[in-house]
Amino acid sequence: MPEAVVAITGASGAQYGVRLIDELLGAGWQVSLIITSAGAINLDLECGITPQDLGERVGVTLEDNGNLAARSASGSARFDAYVVCPASGTTIGKIAAGISDNLATRSALVALKERRKLIVVPREAPVSTPHLEAMARMSAWGVVILPASPGFYNSPESIDDLVNFVVARILDQMGVEHSLGRRWTGDEVGHD
Repeated sequence: MPEAVVAITGASGAQYGVRLIDELLGAGWQVSLIITSAGAINLDLECGITPQDLGERVGVTLEDNGNLAARSASGSARFDAYVVCPASGTTIGKIAAGISDNLATRSALVALKERRKLIVVPREAPVSTPHLEAMARMSAWGVVILPASPGFYNSPESIDDLVNFVVARILDQMGVEHSLGRRWTGDEVGHD
């Protein structure tokens, strides 16, 4: 059974992380979940749930962000993907600087050192120059930088449609089959 580490950090956009977890569970994945203290605040403000609520879902293991001895902190523990969603600027800066002072950043750095799939989903806007430079550095190392920027060409009708658009892009990067919206065919625009 495939396994992912999902970290929800302090940027707005907790809905993206929750939807991602639900989709991964629906696809048969196991999730090791890390939620930073600021991530927990946004989870409550934006979704009305606690880390414990998410941790009670079948297939989810809630890990303590302060526990640097947790399974996801070790390169010998095999995970198929690591996703930071949403990723705060602080978390982005720490990962790019090699700072592993909590489980969220340590897990991301394990993904880097083990050459495993790492997807970072920044949500903050505008983006500061230090964070742009950090993302460029991580991208050069093979990290997928996938901003939470929904597209509008499918004529979204709800917030769920916008959230699904971004989560679909994350799932595509992970190789997870999904049915979150229509795929572009090329026939959407008339040709002369």
